[in-house]
This record gives sequence, structure tokens and C-alpha cells, in this order.
Amino acid sequence: MPRPHTKFAILILAGVISFLVGISTGSSKIGLNEILGVISGVEKEYVANILDFRLRRTLLSILVGVALSSSGCAMQSLFRNPLADPYIIGVSSGASVGAAIAILTGHGSSINIMAAAFISAIITVFVVYNLGKDSTYSLLLAGVAMATFLSGVTSLLIYISGQSLHQVLFWIMGGFWNANWFKVKIAFVGSLIGVAIILYNSWRLNALLLGEEHALSVGINIERLKREIIAATAFLTAIAVSVSGVIGFVGLIIPHTMRLLFGEDNRVIVPTSILFAFTFMPAVDTVARIAVPGELPVGVITSLLGAPFFIYLLRRKRYETKGQ
Repeated sequence: MPRPHTKFAILILAGVISFLVGISTGSSKIGLNEILGVISGVEKEYVANILDFRLRRTLLSILVGVALSSSGCAMQSLFRNPLADPYIIGVSSGASVGAAIAILTGHGSSINIMAAAFISAIITVFVVYNLGKDSTYSLLLAGVAMATFLSGVTSLLIYISGQSLHQVLFWIMGGFWNANWFKVKIAFVGSLIGVAIILYNSWRLNALLLGEEHALSVGINIERLKREIIAATAFLTAIAVSVSGVIGFVGLIIPHTMRLLFGEDNRVIVPTSILFAFTFMPAVDTVARIAVPGELPVGVITSLLGAPFFIYLLRRKRYETKGQ
């Protein structure tokens, strides 16, 4: 097996390559010379416009990947469950309801959808937390129940959406086709705040993985830690969903890939998951843009990748349980 610093170097190199491929690949190919020409100001305006669109789209995909992957790390440690993901407490279902309502009421501008999705997601987490704050198990059940209920509400809204059906469905499936610099800025600031909180608490999450009794023995206020982690992950996930729609399995695939490579220490897993997001998300978005005429929703591709990965984790967990 490669040494840890070698793995870090490979992650960084892969991220750079994926980023460059993301901004240079599409219906119009842009090579390194054109990119350098845009930077130096000698390239034609239409090339600069294409590069500008791809750049903001690629950056947004990375920031969404950073938010979802770091949230996935935190939720798996909080629930001590390797199958937990950022959507487990109903954030995506709440955001979908808010976005669908904004579209169906004729307020379907990009900013209005973002605001409605974000507010609805935060309200959902607030309700879930108050319903299940007695224990982690109760919180998990409350999240599943709320997600199921809100999925039903979203289905009802889709059923009555009429001419807005396509817009609602396309938003729910997730993607970066409507990326703009405002979304990039929002996602950057939100990711910076949320990831900082998770990184600050990474050693506490390590202690929590060993059990609440162990966490208490090293002086950790468990209830305060739960509130901070839930608030940070809810904020990160709500930001990610509001700017891109629902992109599933990212918070499951990236953290577990890094666990296979680096072990269980959150002080390592969270930063490496962030690095891997630089590779994974631009690659998925590039496939979404070139796989078919037009483009595929990114959420469709991550679901196709994530379902087999989820089954693998289930089987791996079963074998580990039998071996104990």
C-alpha cells in the first residue's frame, strides 16, 4: 500500500487533472493554449464566455461535493453508522418541498428557489431535532419519518404541478446547469463556515465513535456536540441542496472511499474527503455534460454509482458483524 503522503499527493494530482478536464471538456473543446489565452486577455470573447461558464460550474460542483462529503463524515460519526448520509434527517426532502412550492407559486427564479429550499431545509431539521433530541436513535427515527412525510408532500406537489412538472423534476434530480457566480460565492462561504466547525470537532467525533461513555470520560459535552454537528451539517447540506438540487450518495461514496484508504480518524478523513471532492464531482459533472445530447442530471449519475456502493457497504458491514 502507498504511504499516506503518497496518497495525499495522488489525491491532489487527481483533483488538478479532474478540474482541468472539467473546464476544457464539452461540446466546444478548449485546450491549454486557449485557457492561457483567456488569462492573458488575447483569446476571443466567445472562448472566454465558454470558459467562464465551465469554471463557475466546476467550482460549484466542487463546493457542493465538499459540503456533502464533510457532512457525510460528520453524520456517520454522530450516528456511529457507516450507512448514514447528510440527508438522513430530512434535509433534502425539506428542501425539495420548498423548491417545489416556489416553482408552483410562480416564484421560480434562481434566487427564490435557493431561498425557499434553504429555509425549508433548515425548518425541517429544526423540527426533526426537537422531535428526536432525547437520543440519537430517536433523532434517526424522527429524520426518517419526516423525510418520508415530506417526500409524500413533494410527490403531491409534482402531481399537481401541470406545466411546471419538468422544472420541478429537473431541480429535484440535481445538477449544475444553472451555475452562476452568486451561487459559487454562497456555496464557498457556507462551506467555509460549516467545514470549519466539523474540522474543529473532528477529534470529538473520534471520541464519540468509541461510545458516549468514552466521550464523557474525556470531558466532551455530548449534547452540545450533537447540536453543533447537526447545525453544521444541516447548514452545509441545505446550502448544497439549495444551489444544486438533490444530488444523492455523494456524502456516502466520498467518505467511505477515504476510509478504505486512510482509516477511521476524522482528523484525516474530513480533509481527504474534501480533497477527493475536487476529483469526484468535476468528473461526474463532466460525464453529465457529455454522456448524452443536452445533459443528464448529476443526481442521476451519482445515484447509479451510489446504489451499488451502498449495497457493497451493506455486505461489508454484514461480514464484519459475522466476524465479531
